[in-house]
Amino acid sequence: MYAVIQTGGKQYRVEEGQTLKFEKLAVDEGAEVEFDRVLLVQSGDAVTVGKPFVEGGRVRGTVRSQGRHKKVHIIKFRRRKHYMKHRGHRQNYTEVQITGISAGERLE
Repeated sequence: MYAVIQTGGKQYRVEEGQTLKFEKLAVDEGAEVEFDRVLLVQSGDAVTVGKPFVEGGRVRGTVRSQGRHKKVHIIKFRRRKHYMKHRGHRQNYTEVQITGISAGERLE
């Protein structure tokens, strides 16, 4: 069984037991989190597609950690113009382990 959820402006394909890094969520470590923006749920041969979201669809997970990704280096450079800029960016993330997927009444 898997589902496609939307969080942080991105879409993720999730399965039960999987650990993913999402955009930072305002939740403490060890807390339960529930995603209700479920776009698709597949169970065996049955597939439920939302319009735009699956009615009653839920994906539950446990927050494992809060952290920051590796640094991304940005360099702006113009040759022969005496111009060079260095920037760095580290994006915050929330690591979540998926504990359950439900599709409402249709696929339980």
